[in-house]
Amino acid sequence: MAALAPLPALPPQFKSLQHHLRTAQEHDKRDPVVAYYCRLYAMQTGMKIDSKTPECRKFLSKLMDQLEALKKQLGDNEAITQEIVGCAHVESYALKMFLYADNEDRAGRFHKNMIKSFYTASLLIDVLTVFGELTDENMKHRKYARWKATYIHNCLKNGETPQAGPVGMDEESNDEENEEAKTSPLPSHPPQRSSSTYDPSSMPSSSYTGIQIPPGAHAPANTPAEVPHSTGVTGNTIQPTPQNIPIVDPALFSTMTIGDVRLTPEDFARAQKYCKYAGSALQYEDVSTAVQNLQKALKLLTTGRE
Repeated sequence: MAALAPLPALPPQFKSLQHHLRTAQEHDKRDPVVAYYCRLYAMQTGMKIDSKTPECRKFLSKLMDQLEALKKQLGDNEAITQEIVGCAHVESYALKMFLYADNEDRAGRFHKNMIKSFYTASLLIDVLTVFGELTDENMKHRKYARWKATYIHNCLKNGETPQAGPVGMDEESNDEENEEAKTSPLPSHPPQRSSSTYDPSSMPSSSYTGIQIPPGAHAPANTPAEVPHSTGVTGNTIQPTPQNIPIVDPALFSTMTIGDVRLTPEDFARAQKYCKYAGSALQYEDVSTAVQNLQKALKLLTTGRE
């Protein structure tokens, strides 16, 4: 992919977008579709923050130029031309990154790549808002990933051993706390396990730039076959874990035919989305997720209901 014209200095008003833009740069070669939608998110969000002051208008104009250049380069990619495919692509990538980090966390393997994965997954779930409102599940994933990224990062920074798995998070803390935490500094001490706030500015970007996700059962696509030695991550290959394939609901194979159901264009679009999700899951050998999404599509097409 051709190099993009550089952006001017980031205006202070857009500080909350710096990590989304950095994620875009990191994915320009690894996954241009993800890079495109990260920039689109930054563009849309920046317009809402400030589109009037000269420095912000200049920055947004240059960012728009990058988006147009990317769109020309990726013009034949259906993830760019079809919004529903783009949404499935970004969501699948974010989920696989989250699952990789979650598996490492539950296994007690704490390292920079795992923190980076939690952190990036939360940013990519932010990006999903360009396609509409987030699902409850994605909001929970984002909230949990932000909390875990901060908690593990601060534990390692202070020489402490993090507690593995989903423990200690205050489920009742609201999402507004997470948004406020983006612009407020973290205390000098690591957060208590009851805290779910997360400040992206606390993550030392220089420590994570260019880090590749090690290969494994849930590693995202386009990751290297070997982990670079400079990352400090052990080179042991993560073996895929046995998967429990969900049982297909027999009710889905009832005698109801397509002629008995009136489907709207929106129904067809949702069914197509589930099939795309299933296809993306199979790319990572995630049979369970693929079956679940195919079941949803089949149920929608045969009953007209989700």
